[in-house]
Amino acid sequence: MDWSLVLASQGLEPLIDFSPDDGWGLIVPADSCQTALAAIQQYQVENRRWPWRREILQPGFLFDWASLAWVLLIGLFYWLASRGIDLRAAGIMDTSAVAHGQWWRLLTALWLHADIAHLAGNATIGLVLLGLAMGRYGTGTGLLAACLAGAGGNLASWLLYPGPHDSLGASGMVMGCLGLLAAQSFFLWRRTPHAAKHILAGVSGGVLLFVLFGLAPGTDIAAHAGGFVCGLLIGSLLSQFPNLAQNHKANFLCGLLFTWLVLWPWWLALRATA
Repeated sequence: MDWSLVLASQGLEPLIDFSPDDGWGLIVPADSCQTALAAIQQYQVENRRWPWRREILQPGFLFDWASLAWVLLIGLFYWLASRGIDLRAAGIMDTSAVAHGQWWRLLTALWLHADIAHLAGNATIGLVLLGLAMGRYGTGTGLLAACLAGAGGNLASWLLYPGPHDSLGASGMVMGCLGLLAAQSFFLWRRTPHAAKHILAGVSGGVLLFVLFGLAPGTDIAAHAGGFVCGLLIGSLLSQFPNLAQNHKANFLCGLLFTWLVLWPWWLALRATA
């Protein structure tokens, strides 16, 4: 899949093919074979700059171990809250407060958890899904996209609940990662004769996993659904730029923007409650 993105960025149109004897591979015109090999080799050389992005299970299937930093970050917020710092009152997703202009709660609530079980559940599932999303879209790009999807989930919660409603947790962000992964095959649209089949399979698989993880009783279903849908929309947009994961400048800028979206909302939240 990654190699097909590389070739598509070079104007080639490979077909993704599966053989019982040889496994997955790419089919390109014979006169483009050397060009395709050179492009893939260059991609592999450039990809060495990202040592935390590793192939797992099969060639081209990347997992970004930088998602461990996200797990440490949500753990840090939980530790700070347990040490007597009143982060919950300042940052919880309070629909009434958001209606009165405290928009930053859409973002700050992503870093708060009710208890250790809540934290552990989001951390374990999020580590896997975020690592895969960052492996697909790039370290900085995938992280920023997941954060925006999570904020979109909280926005959906604010819009859909008619009365006062409080919520917290990174589950909207985790469901956003699931949406990003479900949309990763959108780049095939109009590129291969079997694009519709691959897109339908990817989205259907994502929906089934959403039903399994996102509709558990006692959870904020609106935030989960909103995060998943936002992930689908953002993923479909990012899939139009097949070489984005290898764009170091774009990933660096997205990483800076993500850092800003963590620090600035919390500065506003703590200032408002001071």
